[in-house]
Amino acid sequence: MRFLDEYRDADLALRYADAIRAATTKPWTIMEICGGQTHSIVRFGIDELLPSEIQLVHGPGCPVCVTPVRLIDQAIHIAKTPGCVLCSFGDMLRVPGSETDLLQAKAQGADVRSVYSPLDAVRIAEAEPDRTVVFFAVGFETTAPANGLAVKTAAAKGLENFSVLVAHVLVPPAMEAILGSPDNRVQGFLAAGHVCAVMGVREYEPLAAKYRVPIVISGFEPADLLQGVLMCVKQLEEGRFEVENPYSRMVQSDGNLAAKALIEEVFEVTDREWRGIGSIPASGLCLRESYRAYNASLLFDAPILANEKEQQCRAAQVLQGRLEPRDCPAFGVLCTPESPLGAPMVSSEGACAAYYRYRSLNAPRPHLPAPGGSASPLAGEGKPASADEPTPSKAVGI
Repeated sequence: MRFLDEYRDADLALRYADAIRAATTKPWTIMEICGGQTHSIVRFGIDELLPSEIQLVHGPGCPVCVTPVRLIDQAIHIAKTPGCVLCSFGDMLRVPGSETDLLQAKAQGADVRSVYSPLDAVRIAEAEPDRTVVFFAVGFETTAPANGLAVKTAAAKGLENFSVLVAHVLVPPAMEAILGSPDNRVQGFLAAGHVCAVMGVREYEPLAAKYRVPIVISGFEPADLLQGVLMCVKQLEEGRFEVENPYSRMVQSDGNLAAKALIEEVFEVTDREWRGIGSIPASGLCLRESYRAYNASLLFDAPILANEKEQQCRAAQVLQGRLEPRDCPAFGVLCTPESPLGAPMVSSEGACAAYYRYRSLNAPRPHLPAPGGSASPLAGEGKPASADEPTPSKAVGI
């Protein structure tokens, strides 16, 4: 993008909202997949700009939130094993397991380290050869290339004290699970732009055709999201079911070929359990047999603890777009970021965390000013990009 504030322009956003109202003649339900998109929608009040006929529902687009309790427990078990170092991104430290979380395990003496990159974990293994270092590899397709590179780097260095606990999940199978549900009410999707930047858009075309749903690739700024809603509504109103990519400044049809080749080399597709949802066929990644020496799941025996306890938490319904976080009786009362009952209240991409931060009783409510208003919460720090990047006003056709 050329300037960030061009994609947070209040006047442009309001013109988009007017165009959506003009195009809407029927009620439609649209799901945004990514938790980052959810946070932007809630933070900037995008949903409040839409006509009442358009309902946005939040999908399971938070990989931290859908990591199953079994893997959290296994990570905690590894962290507590003498001589082991468990490395993870910071979001994972507060996600509840069946009895505790990684942060509490650290407080009790486990060697848990927050890192910014999986290569940081490789460097720790290289610097501390007397320690066994395990990286908790969580994420969608976006983090798989870096995690795969960490495994390849460790193999090239001959590091025998490094391994990964893989919890990768894939977006298209989750979308198909939602669409194939007998009580599905989603009629269109805003697909996650960063996932598509890696994987491209072609894998969504069979879904659009099979289930007759429009899928629009969307970015994360207000103008991106409103443009995606407008394009989705136009398709629904016209009876079209296509994959459209207005996020072309970041996403190419075939994605990032080098990143895809790295994923293909290190990982293979497997069935995966999703927290709160259940097992989804062919919805995850695991290490290939050629890299089994780096598979922490094979290197550590972890006890199977009690089943997930979420009687007071409705995270499962939130993750499937069936419940708004504020409709959960525990929201903001028994469940807060300081004392979370479920993963969506922990992660920076979790829907419950977004609503607690921006929609709880005492939270500020960002809103769009009237056209021409001087102070806009949509204004941001400008960052230059290529000179041939089109401005939103040229790209949107409104």
